[in-house]
Amino acid sequence: MRIKIPYGADFVEVELPEGTEKLSNIQAVRPEPVKDLQSTVRSALSAPLGSPPLAELVHPSSRVVIAFDDLTVNSHGPVRGIVIKALLEELKKSGGKQENLTLICANALHRKFRPEELAKVIGGDLVEAFGPRLICHDAEDPDALVYLGKTPGGYDVEINRLVAESDLTIYVNAEHNRGFSGGWKSVCVGLSTYRSIRHHHTPDGMSMSIKNNRMHKMLDEMGELVESKIKGKIFKVDTILANPLEVAAIFAGSVWETRKKVLEMLAGLFSDRRGLSTRKFDVLLYGVPDWSPYAIHSFTNPLLTLVSSGLGYLAGTVQALGEPGCSVIMVTPCPNRWDTVHHPSYPDVWENVLSNTLDPYEIQATYADRYATHQGYIEKYRNGYAFHPVHAIMATYPLKRLDHIGRVFVAGAKDDEVVRHVGFTPAKDVEEALRMAGEAHGGDFRLAYVEQPVPHVKLTL
Repeated sequence: MRIKIPYGADFVEVELPEGTEKLSNIQAVRPEPVKDLQSTVRSALSAPLGSPPLAELVHPSSRVVIAFDDLTVNSHGPVRGIVIKALLEELKKSGGKQENLTLICANALHRKFRPEELAKVIGGDLVEAFGPRLICHDAEDPDALVYLGKTPGGYDVEINRLVAESDLTIYVNAEHNRGFSGGWKSVCVGLSTYRSIRHHHTPDGMSMSIKNNRMHKMLDEMGELVESKIKGKIFKVDTILANPLEVAAIFAGSVWETRKKVLEMLAGLFSDRRGLSTRKFDVLLYGVPDWSPYAIHSFTNPLLTLVSSGLGYLAGTVQALGEPGCSVIMVTPCPNRWDTVHHPSYPDVWENVLSNTLDPYEIQATYADRYATHQGYIEKYRNGYAFHPVHAIMATYPLKRLDHIGRVFVAGAKDDEVVRHVGFTPAKDVEEALRMAGEAHGGDFRLAYVEQPVPHVKLTL
């Protein structure tokens, strides 16, 4: 089998041994894009699921907030702006005044975005029209937050004050990453704080499952508390993409009903990872593209490349089809570079946490609260377009997969010491990595090549 493997921003061509099985971590079915996005949006708004129409949810003096997914979401077409403009038209029918309406980017613990960056996804005209009424969520502004209490399961719920005090909150979801996003995650993460997020963003908590998603069970419990405590209503507009630039479907209505429809559609678009093969493998090989959702308008770093992407987003197939103690071969140049403006806590965590332990449970117990309250980094989050300091800690949690994976070989890295820093083994190229894997598992080891998605969006600083 001769294949081209993603290698950073490029590809490398490799001859793989006879008997190598090819698996796919790529969406199995790509739906067709809608022909008329504006008409699709209007149709969804005219027949909302599990909710009265927008005109019945507001009156002329209603305070309304429209929140939308931030730029880390891999949706780079016009859907956010088109939906927001359609919502403004609907709200105007009820006599709503624009001065009573706020737009908010739901960036959670991600960095805030500059007006010119937001203009790329909602349109410069909306940025100009809303001016100071277009804001980014600040998870560290005590005046902008409301604590609603604990759920029956003991989960703290703290959200943006605008959601708690407005008559109507409309959330514009721009994409679904398998079962990871959408639902109550939009509000209870995107417009929340570390106090809430720490309950499910754990080594065991995060899940991309479409069915029986453990994270969303927790988020649903949080959502029930939100609905019982706030005075207003929450209305969702959910998007399924055909590709990062085009829309396949739009659903509008209640959080519960739109989530239900989304999951029904997603179940037909993704293969069950455990069903991709009838056997399990000793070695799984894949490339790590030079991309991360957390590096938009920036660039990747070793923690994002090797752990967040390499063991996190890209390793679900390994967990499903790798034998316990299996080896992973990642192919990446993994340059030793750090964006200290947007990711200031990342090199700190790399040097001062991962040099002490690679145990994600120990990292969570020992370091999470320490970084979450680091005032210097919090100041950069609030006023310097930096990721919240605890985000770098959460990026280490995919190290949990080392409970299942015995060895990680990194082929083609430019700096061997970067690879060794997280306990991985450097290899000059794929051929050398395969030789080392053969020494570990025997010459007749079962090898799978995992085809990974390659985003077609440039990361720029």
